[in-house]
Amino acid sequence: MTDLDKLQGAWSVTSLEMDGHAMPAPDSARIVIEGSKFQSLRMGAVYEGNVELNARKKPKHFDLLFTAGPEEGNRSLGIYELNGDDWKLCLTVTGATRPENFATSQGSGHAFETLRRAGSVSVEPAVAAVSSAVNDSVPEIEGEWQMTSCSADGRVVPDSMVKTGRRVAGNGDTSSYFGKQQIMKARYTVDRTARTIDYALQNGQGQLGIWKFEGEELHICFAPPGKPRPADFTSTSGQGHTFTAWRRNANP
Repeated sequence: MTDLDKLQGAWSVTSLEMDGHAMPAPDSARIVIEGSKFQSLRMGAVYEGNVELNARKKPKHFDLLFTAGPEEGNRSLGIYELNGDDWKLCLTVTGATRPENFATSQGSGHAFETLRRAGSVSVEPAVAAVSSAVNDSVPEIEGEWQMTSCSADGRVVPDSMVKTGRRVAGNGDTSSYFGKQQIMKARYTVDRTARTIDYALQNGQGQLGIWKFEGEELHICFAPPGKPRPADFTSTSGQGHTFTAWRRNANP
């Protein structure tokens, strides 16, 4: 039996590290392998493509060739280790050089994931329908924005990643990116008076947040999907809240 045979099925993401920084794994994030095809789900968007393995290398190599989703046409280079129902992998996100070991460092552009075999999961379409309507026009939060800071569940995202962060919003749609990788896409509604913002995520879940301006910076704080709205703009360990700060990009 080949490693590709052993990888067939669904795998749940149990831990995630990016650019030397531990990150909370998105709820229900998983990778589904069917034949030589893969889908990465619940990671802000649906990614699809072909997986190529080279088990003769040490460590073993794998490439992801994206054929649908935000990374369509791109290739991610990685290494992997498979041990029964446990799978770990390290791959390029914003970097161009294949990782040499199962760890990331600041400025590497690599992501390290550990996964555990999950139950049967149906494959989802590349683009999930999400409908919502803007209930209060707030043009000052639209446009393209550069991330200036980010913390997730109390963990401060390093500057090497923050400087690649970007937010695009308009006409009730918003997307966020680290480098070329889309990490979130949603429809959103805003209440100007209450300073609340609600997301309708592509997977059908809702996410509740608050927003404000501090000088020229836009501050946003969100609870995890399905959890109560944050009461303030803090992110401490155990809350699961994500705080981001943005400055408008003058040259989008």
